[in-house]
Amino acid sequence: MAKSRGFSIYLLKDTFNPENALKDDHNLQLLEEENTNLPNNSIMYLSDTPGSPPWWKNYWGIHKNLYQMQKGSLIFLPVDNSWIVLTFGITYHQLKDNSYHYDFGLKTTLNALDPEKIKSTDILQPENAKRQRVQSPTESSLNFFDIRHDENIIKKLTGAVKSEYIDLFRNVTGASSLRISSNLPAEEITNLCREIIQIYNKTDFIQSFPDIQNIVPVRDPDKIRELNQNLLLAFKNAPVELVLSIPEIMDHSTSFKIKFNGAGRTNFEYYDVYIADYRAYLEERNITQINDVNVFFNHHMAIIDENGNQIKQFSIYKCFLYDCEINGLTYHLTEGEWYLIDKEYITKLENALNPHFINSHTFLHPCDFQREDEYNESVKNANANVICLDKKNISVNGQTQIEPCDLITIHENKINLIHIKISTRSASLSHLFNQGVNSIELLRMEEESKEKLKALVNNNSFDNLIEKGEFSVTYGIITKKDVRGKSSKLPIFSRISLLRAVNTLRMLNIPCSIYFIYDNVDRKKK
Repeated sequence: MAKSRGFSIYLLKDTFNPENALKDDHNLQLLEEENTNLPNNSIMYLSDTPGSPPWWKNYWGIHKNLYQMQKGSLIFLPVDNSWIVLTFGITYHQLKDNSYHYDFGLKTTLNALDPEKIKSTDILQPENAKRQRVQSPTESSLNFFDIRHDENIIKKLTGAVKSEYIDLFRNVTGASSLRISSNLPAEEITNLCREIIQIYNKTDFIQSFPDIQNIVPVRDPDKIRELNQNLLLAFKNAPVELVLSIPEIMDHSTSFKIKFNGAGRTNFEYYDVYIADYRAYLEERNITQINDVNVFFNHHMAIIDENGNQIKQFSIYKCFLYDCEINGLTYHLTEGEWYLIDKEYITKLENALNPHFINSHTFLHPCDFQREDEYNESVKNANANVICLDKKNISVNGQTQIEPCDLITIHENKINLIHIKISTRSASLSHLFNQGVNSIELLRMEEESKEKLKALVNNNSFDNLIEKGEFSVTYGIITKKDVRGKSSKLPIFSRISLLRAVNTLRMLNIPCSIYFIYDNVDRKKK
């Protein structure tokens, strides 16, 4: 029986081909041999990097000659009117970020996969770029992996295929690329890729995974151009919804730093990812305005180790996180791809959330402070019945610190726990909403946490209500936005996160309200 071999397969977009799909600074060598087994009209590039000693050789003072060799190849394969790219080794990094269909591997996998035989999932929460990988020791259904289709994007799936595809490949892994193993000889690979493209173009996944349609990738080039123009305008106006993020799971057990390039060299390095640092890099290079979205493809965020060696590099475009609304439709940009959020689902969110928004508040006055703790102190100082518990802790001894709230008072014969957050940035709001739920759950489950809250408040009028668990939660969001649209003024994934929090609090019989606090501070200067 022929040996099974692994293939990583990409599908180029219609406007790309072997002449324009590789990065301008690629170091691949065109193979010009004759009499090979390469399919007709295919093109192969080789990666033949000279060996270099591993860093630990000199670190430990080893004199023996040691070299790390990296070999790889990349093949452009014409299949009817499309171009398939087969990559071996790490040559896939030589493809331009925007040259291939990001949904090719995942959609093909969803169409080919037996929904009861999933082995592993990688998911992304676009609201905060949180990534998670879950593996099952046995083949399982999607329910095992506890994926919330209304707030997660499935980035990668691995599992066994349906019976009708077993003759092609038995197992499949899909992300941007398709990873399969095949024992077919070289002359049959083109036909295999042709059948894979046919699987990609099917819609079988809608029946097997119906809820996945809540969030779908945007494929129309004209719509993408329109969205990119919106992105350019947003970069100019600097809304809080536009942020940068590392678009890949990183190993945070090792130290790394951030450096920008593409517009010239810089000596500045950063320990975290902020769009303000990219803007500072542009200012250093005397770039005051960007009018072409392609600039974001040519500028890069590099991940470097403590010695300054590059670990990975991503285009700035691929690092953007952004929500916007055009013609009544909501779009989300993450990892270089635009997604359309189902309109009916948006309506469902608004109907569920808007009743919890309040138009006025007794003592949450407009904000004149740069920091949340300063604002919280101002509210306490202006209201004798309000106690500030910002940065206090009610967690059980030995566990991670959990704040009870930022401000606390008695309202309508309940302990009102008030949580304050500046800005409507999605990741920040996710933390705010989770804080409200975590605090309530702790106070309901742990007697020690109740006693700690009583001690922090130090007011007998609170004790009986705390003991009885009579709580309510208020989220105060400090923003300059026109808040008449209520929940629609929050980023889409913040609305999803808020709905999860509201539903949890409802199950605990905890009233919840959301109030927009007007922000008098110009935060773009920061």
